[in-house]
Amino acid sequence: MKLRDMTELAVRNLREAIFRNTLTTLGVAVGVASLVAMLSLGVGLQQLASSRLTKSGLFDTVFVSPKLNLRGGPPAAATQQAATRLLDEDARLEISKLPNVIEVFPQIRFPTEVRFSDKPFPTVVAGMPLSSKLSGAFDGMKGEFFSSESADEAILQIEFAKELSPDIAGLVGKTLAIRYAERQQLGDGSGGFSIVPKEKQLRIIGVVETEHASGFGGYGNGRLLIPINDLRDVVRGGASKPTYASLTVRAKSTANVDDIEAAVKKMGFGAFSLLDASKSLKIFFRVLDLLLGLFASLALAVATLGIVNTLVMAILERRREIGVLKALGAADSDVKRLFFVEAGVMGFIGGIAGVILGWLIGRGLTLATNIYLKRQDLPGVEISSVPWWLVLGAISFAVIVSLVAGLYPASRAAKLDPVQALRYE
Repeated sequence: MKLRDMTELAVRNLREAIFRNTLTTLGVAVGVASLVAMLSLGVGLQQLASSRLTKSGLFDTVFVSPKLNLRGGPPAAATQQAATRLLDEDARLEISKLPNVIEVFPQIRFPTEVRFSDKPFPTVVAGMPLSSKLSGAFDGMKGEFFSSESADEAILQIEFAKELSPDIAGLVGKTLAIRYAERQQLGDGSGGFSIVPKEKQLRIIGVVETEHASGFGGYGNGRLLIPINDLRDVVRGGASKPTYASLTVRAKSTANVDDIEAAVKKMGFGAFSLLDASKSLKIFFRVLDLLLGLFASLALAVATLGIVNTLVMAILERRREIGVLKALGAADSDVKRLFFVEAGVMGFIGGIAGVILGWLIGRGLTLATNIYLKRQDLPGVEISSVPWWLVLGAISFAVIVSLVAGLYPASRAAKLDPVQALRYE
């Protein structure tokens, strides 16, 4: 029997019991929809977490610090120079010349006193590079970002802004002063230095809601943000080459992080990155997708029982038809293929309908989530995503499950005796 004739016969048989077959196909669609909806949530949450963390610059960043000898004894002679090397401006410039390095900036933050409206306010000042504007951390801020790397401007963290004035919007455009101590070399040639109190005027240009300048591990949260170059001049004092407690190195992509980290360690500095955290995050979401897929597959397993029931009932109703086919020369394999085609058609149509229904469920959940977030004055997010591999995988899975469900009915139909089938009333 030709495939075309078999397909036409299978479609005609499905149309004859259209109500029962439609319910069976709908059961497959519901099973596929639950599978697609749950997996789309897992994929969407993974993409949301990965995009936010990648956009924050944590995964393409290497943190550099001076290498210290923690054993208590002197370092080995071969590595003594590298182990005791200072993390100064020369080191920063050398690291910035490494391949695939975008920028290198120090992590500068210190506690100080701010004067606003002739009142003192203790706070923590932190330096921010201009590239931090692209991290998404300042989206939705009140006011503007820094105009240049050395501008005498400041951005306030919202909690600190509330301490300065209850009218947060009114702070933008006003001026405050930060006090700091500057080290100046003595002119007597002794090599000593003196501490001179200084004050710097800054214009408030914006207020940001979250604390973006917190150091690694949450230490030293910055509540008053100023351009990194401006802050570097403040802490430089009279020294021509300032030393830093740590540096942040931004790579062109996460693929370059390991090479940069190894190169920095060869230079005699300590280096580490958060790239391993992203690998653990991917493992977590893979396990989550697996669990969601297993639970959702239960609905599709129930749908397979409906396919088995539908095809078994079709055998009882079409015994004479099967007998006629065999009497006309149809082989057992032809009868099997006929029932397989019917099962596959139900699985294929149910798979397509299930993907559409699952996508609509995901969009509905995303819409409901964004409505809730909007009421909480929070930005919207995409928590559901249906990539092409999920569409093809869901339809293919539905067809395969349907074919497996058709194994028993097809075998039973092929074993019918044509003489007994023609006698059946």
